Amino acid sequence: MNDQEILVRLKQGDENTLDLLYKTHYRMMIKLIVKNNGTEEEAKDIYQESLIVLWQKAKDDNFVLTSKISTYLYSICLNLWRKELERKKRFSYEVKEGADVMEMDRDERIKIINQCIQRLGDTCREVLTYYYFDRLSMVEIAEKMGFANADTSKTKKYKCKKELDQLVKSLYKESDFLD
Repeated sequence: MNDQEILVRLKQGDENTLDLLYKTHYRMMIKLIVKNNGTEEEAKDIYQESLIVLWQKAKDDNFVLTSKISTYLYSICLNLWRKELERKKRFSYEVKEGADVMEMDRDERIKIINQCIQRLGDTCREVLTYYYFDRLSMVEIAEKMGFANADTSKTKKYKCKKELDQLVKSLYKESDFLD
């Protein structure tokens, strides 16, 4: 079957011809994407999209094929893949830029919390530091602080956290933390 016959069949909605095209050019299209930093899954998606484009073009009465179908599919795949790479590049830049901003925000918030913790009494400062910064368990905090048990640590941490929250709220507005 030549390219013009394939186009006629596609125009008529012949899905078997579409399947034939898929199988005939599959390896070439997958190789194209994989060689250009794509995965096989991405290649399959791009190839399927390019077949849909060809399918839609073939149904258009004004469509004129000026090359071989394989060349046409190849160029569609290549263009779709370039767009996908550009989208990925933009996305990774936005994620990286967002992560940098979040890191700066996080550092600023930690600085504020540290300043407020320093204003608390010794016991609260130690309990909160052990729990939030040193990541000690309630049992370990009880041992270090000389508390009767983990429940005492939990209660003390709860009260100290409440005291810290009130201190932060008295010194800063909510908008200082939300941009």
